[in-house]
Amino acid sequence: MSIMSKALAVQLETSEIDMLHSRLSEIQKMKGNPMNVDIQTFGNATAFTVKNIPGPSFNTVKGLKDGDEDQLDKIVHFYKQKKIPIRFELTPAHTSSDLLTSLNEAGFFHNGFHTTLYAPLVNTIETHNELTEELITVRTLRKDEFDTYAKIYTKGFQMPASLTAGIAQNNKILHHLKNWGFYIASYQNEPAGIGVLFTKDGVATLAAAATFPHLRKKGIHSALIKHRIYQAQRQRCQFIVGQATFGSSSQNNMERAGLSIAYTKAIWVGK
Repeated sequence: MSIMSKALAVQLETSEIDMLHSRLSEIQKMKGNPMNVDIQTFGNATAFTVKNIPGPSFNTVKGLKDGDEDQLDKIVHFYKQKKIPIRFELTPAHTSSDLLTSLNEAGFFHNGFHTTLYAPLVNTIETHNELTEELITVRTLRKDEFDTYAKIYTKGFQMPASLTAGIAQNNKILHHLKNWGFYIASYQNEPAGIGVLFTKDGVATLAAAATFPHLRKKGIHSALIKHRIYQAQRQRCQFIVGQATFGSSSQNNMERAGLSIAYTKAIWVGK
């Protein structure tokens, strides 16, 4: 097991930033930039905004470090112009009392936590693609199946059905990129869950996963984790990384698959 260090924590966080940057850059390239994507760097921080996709997933600041205190006013102005709330995701490797004090003085407060998990890809973690549940099969998603992908995604995350077409389009544009892998799980030969893998610089990220609510607790999410670990090993990645709500079933399934908690991110938002 690799011992957690600041250098490794930075590597894991960089993989998360790279993943979001890759995704949003492709959406930004769409004709007319219909989602109104903008990505800017401020010191060590990367600020992501997607005006037409509300919510915190894509509208967030990652990579803010001790020493970036003088960038806060610029970041605030950037988001204020777009009328988008600011969300900072801070890792223990990057924070200091000076940075946290500056955030508080700028009107922000600690609002929550989010867990990052990881594992070195060695033989002690999943080394094959066998599934213990015979009713579940996992395979690569075809390009013509993104409507199904989007239906599972919206149902799994309890999102409005009106977003289905947009989610299908915003993921289909990634299908041709070598860094991205999309997978679909079936239960008794019916579509049941989806999982996404992003790989870069030897780090594989469990980018997204969702299961139809009526098919939960049948091992589908775990099967998708195992399959993506297997794919990451095939690509000779050094680490597998995932993010989850603290104490959630997603975190538990990642731990059962061999991942350990790397660190817990602190989420800071405006008052």
